[in-house]
Amino acid sequence: MKIGSGTSQAISVVNMYDDRRGGRGGGRGGSRGSRGGGGRGGSRGGRSSDRSQDRGGSRFGSSRGGRDSGRGSRDGGRGFGGRGGRDDFRGGNFKNDQPGGNLRKIRWDTITLTPFEKNFYVPHSNVQTRSQTEVEAYRSQHQITVKGRDVPSPSMYFEEGGFPDYAMKEILKQGFPHPTPIQAQGWPIALSGRDLVGIAQTGSGKTLAYILPAIVHIINQPRLLRDEGPIVLVLAPTRELAQQIQQVANDFGQSVQVRNTCIFGGAPKGPQGRCLERGVEIVIATPGRLIDFLEKETTNLRRCTYLVLDEADRMLDMGFEPQIRKIIEQIRPDRQVLMWSATWPKEVQNLAEEFLHDYIQINIGSLSLSANHNILQIVDVCEEWEKNEKLVTLLTEISSEEETKTIVFAETKRRVDEIQKAISRAGWRALAIHGDKNQQDRDYVLNQFRMSTGGILVATDVAARGLEAHACSVYG
Repeated sequence: MKIGSGTSQAISVVNMYDDRRGGRGGGRGGSRGSRGGGGRGGSRGGRSSDRSQDRGGSRFGSSRGGRDSGRGSRDGGRGFGGRGGRDDFRGGNFKNDQPGGNLRKIRWDTITLTPFEKNFYVPHSNVQTRSQTEVEAYRSQHQITVKGRDVPSPSMYFEEGGFPDYAMKEILKQGFPHPTPIQAQGWPIALSGRDLVGIAQTGSGKTLAYILPAIVHIINQPRLLRDEGPIVLVLAPTRELAQQIQQVANDFGQSVQVRNTCIFGGAPKGPQGRCLERGVEIVIATPGRLIDFLEKETTNLRRCTYLVLDEADRMLDMGFEPQIRKIIEQIRPDRQVLMWSATWPKEVQNLAEEFLHDYIQINIGSLSLSANHNILQIVDVCEEWEKNEKLVTLLTEISSEEETKTIVFAETKRRVDEIQKAISRAGWRALAIHGDKNQQDRDYVLNQFRMSTGGILVATDVAARGLEAHACSVYG
């Protein structure tokens, strides 16, 4: 498929999935389906898939979200209501076998909570004088659909956002010409202290849509005391996305001494734990690793008043719903919650209805959004033995274009390594990333790919969403 985006650089994406494996990672997948690795999982279903980078219990059976899911039934039946255990799919009904089973449930109704401020929005004079006709024209032009009570008008220009001078300086430094639609409509809602559901494609600018209001929220709260946990918690499905979020938090938080840390599975716990113990205003975390630190009382969420669920749909796909529920139980009920998703399936809707209050929903693009509508997708159905030859032909075509990066997605780690070697034999230099790479190697590969002008990256779906890349021309 090919997408033109009007920029000087493009990215080509090739999917090399083998449809004989029966679904995205679970064979015939017992328990409830195949998407995340079924409890009974066929002998080939999802066998070395890369779904769980962080101990997430699959919603559909296997606790490891696809990795070695073929072993699911060997280790015990139903586990956490069929949703997987905290560490392995051990089954059983013991409390400490459940995700967050060692966490004490807080009875918030017995606690007198200290009030906190969360409405900091002062409409700019331009916003106040803008007619409803102008507002609706802007929303229509940018495919913004809003649903909810008393939705504030969008901030069409950065100076209308009401952000402090330090934030405006960083925005100008970054060279952004104007807010993206999700930022323009999301900022006034977030700054007003309202709960928010944002449905938008990856690459829509949603990270800045919640990080800037988060920093404003933090600097208007009392300073953290020793042993107090974060004021802002951002949950993300993968370490790669978590690190990208941290970079944005660094860019906009350093000048006002807003500290952050990023915690995720696959890296040593020691340095992460020490950062938590020293105290930070923002914690960016994958759910499984955060549960570990909460159980060990390395940190707590008693001061958390601003919660972000980024890529909520993917976190549910990866089986993190039990962990998310346990984490939210640790946060005061009058918190502000911002949920972001690329799709709006029933599971995400149910989560929003349960944990968000009087929320405003923003859709950018189609109300049934499932992918970037700027992408033209071309599917070439072929036999397995034809794939390598077709890939070489495709790479030859892509490489003839100027400054075009290429991402090739494969289902398993073994297949990634095979494709990388095949590409190298054909005369191109290719990088590979999957769950068996250590964190240092993964960071190196992603950085090399971002810095290259015509690189090739072969990856499992650990890099499928949230991978920052500018412009997209997609082939597949």
